[in-house]
Amino acid sequence: MSASRGFTLIEVLVALVIVAVGMAALLGSLTSAADSSIYLRDKAFAEWIALNRISELRLAARRPSKGKSSGEIDYAGRKWKYEQEIVETDVPGLLRIDVRVADAVEQAGRRAKDSWTVTASGVVGDAVPAPSGLEPDWNGGPFQGEPATSPGEALQPGEAPAPTPGGTRPTT
Repeated sequence: MSASRGFTLIEVLVALVIVAVGMAALLGSLTSAADSSIYLRDKAFAEWIALNRISELRLAARRPSKGKSSGEIDYAGRKWKYEQEIVETDVPGLLRIDVRVADAVEQAGRRAKDSWTVTASGVVGDAVPAPSGLEPDWNGGPFQGEPATSPGEALQPGEAPAPTPGGTRPTT
């Protein structure tokens, strides 16, 4: 007589425990990946908002005034809070812009006011360097201040060499 042998109750319970532990680990991993994805999306949105704010200040017709200001903006179907600070730099005529951005709902629930999602910095100003004499001639000539194109031919600052037949510049 042969008896068919199946699994005992203890073997089935051990197998179920192993499957449950594996499923819990898998679910934890998926949850962590989803949280990371949401965090990175929010961080990207906040960075775009900060960089857009810096660009708006740089492109404005008037120079921005120094100091702190804040505001809210609707972006991607959500409200975002930003705070900007404009300060003088060591370079005369140059201002530094620091913009901090966070989700308005999350920012209101946080205890620390300085917990922002993103901080971006930029500069704006009218500091222009003195001409060096090496600016390009956009009309097709050589760089101003470039060495003479042939021996004995000296160029004065701002003077371009005479064009050669065919409209090309002389080669050395």
